Parts: sequence; structure tokens; C-alpha cells
Amino acid sequence: MKQHYDNYTTEDFAIWNLLFTRQLENLKDKASTAYLEALVKMKPVLNAAEIPDFNKLNHWFETETGWQIECVPGLIPVEDFFELLAQKKFCSSTWLRSMENLDYLEEPDMFHDIFGHVPLLCNPIFSNFMHEFGKLGVQMKDDKECLVQLQRLYWFTIEFGLIHEQTSKIYGAGIASSFGETNLSIGNSVKVSPFDLEAILNQPFETDHVQNHYFLIASYEQLFEAIMNLKKEWVKASMNCEI
Repeated sequence: MKQHYDNYTTEDFAIWNLLFTRQLENLKDKASTAYLEALVKMKPVLNAAEIPDFNKLNHWFETETGWQIECVPGLIPVEDFFELLAQKKFCSSTWLRSMENLDYLEEPDMFHDIFGHVPLLCNPIFSNFMHEFGKLGVQMKDDKECLVQLQRLYWFTIEFGLIHEQTSKIYGAGIASSFGETNLSIGNSVKVSPFDLEAILNQPFETDHVQNHYFLIASYEQLFEAIMNLKKEWVKASMNCEI
């Protein structure tokens, strides 16, 4: 599947500009420093003026952390998703929401995938975490319970994670790409718990409403250490089962 850039309309460019400009202003005092710095660094290929060209993004990443954008029609099977992450390929839709649906979508569009997820892929520590996350998913692809737990970890970190930087800041893509959830997530009406890997692995989530419970990491290093420790634990358990 390819991105057909010439098919984007004038309205698509206007929607992208509105979404990008509005959310960048909203995030300037709410998002993680690393996320905001990544947006500045990626400005030549990720900005409000133009819908991102995946070829340009891929070329830019070649000299950074090596990630590539993989076009997908929408949500894909979790096993395929892990396979792509293990290859340092982040999947993205090529379609963009309409003006009538600026603030609510049933499934992620290009603004969520690219504006929300892609900036932190140029952060070396977060990049390594994502890569190891994908590799672990591939390694455990035949264990349904482990896959469920990895989906929970993804949800409460990569999608809806907060990081402590004097106060709670946003790094999860599901928050960073949502105008309404950005404001909700750092308010006083939601529950914020310290990052606890075991608690997250056993915490179910729902996808049809905004979140009311978030987990706060101390650093991106904590995320990387967590996935490596989880890998060691599961590999050890797997070896014990074979004895």
C-alpha cells in the first residue's frame, strides 16, 4: 500500500493545518520536553503547512533512528503490528479525518498516527523501547495471554502515557493527538498512578471513551528498563516450562 500524495485535496491540507496548529498550541505547556523538541527537530518534514509526505519522513529517519512509515488501510492484526515494530516500521493510515469529525474518530487516522506517534521515534531511548517492544511481541506471538498484556502496556504507555517533568506531562500519542484528552489528562478529574509494570499488565482498558486512569513514568529510561526486564522474566518462565 502506498500514500497517494496527489490525491489530497485543498480541504485535506486545511484540516491538517488546523489540527496541527491547534494542537501544537495546546501542547506547548502540557507535553513532554522530548516530544516538543522532536517536533522542532522534525519541522522540515512534519509541520502545519503541508500534509506529511511519507517518502520524505522515511528519508529523514534514515539518518536518525532508522524507523520507516508503513502504510496500512487501518487497524491491522496485533501479530502483524508487532512484526512491523520489530522491523522498525511504524504503521500509519493515509486518510485524514473530515472537518465534521475533528475531535472524535472510531479508528486512528493519519493525524493520530503521524502527529501523535512519530515524533518520539526520533528520541533514541523511546525508539529503543518501541523496537524492543515489537521484538518481544514477535517472540511471544503464540502466547495469547502475553499478547493481551503487551497490548495493555502499549495502551497505558505508548498511547496514553504521562511522564513526570516537575508536573505531569504528555507523551502518549492518543493524548497528544487529541485536543480534548490533552486538557483532561492533566486535570484534577482523572486518576494518575505511578508507573507499575505489574499493575499495567493486569489492567484492562476500554477504547470507546476517554480515559479516566493514567500511569506516570519517571523517565523514558524507565520504560526501556521495564520492557527489558519483562523480556527476561518471560524468557525465563518459558525456559522453565520446557524443562
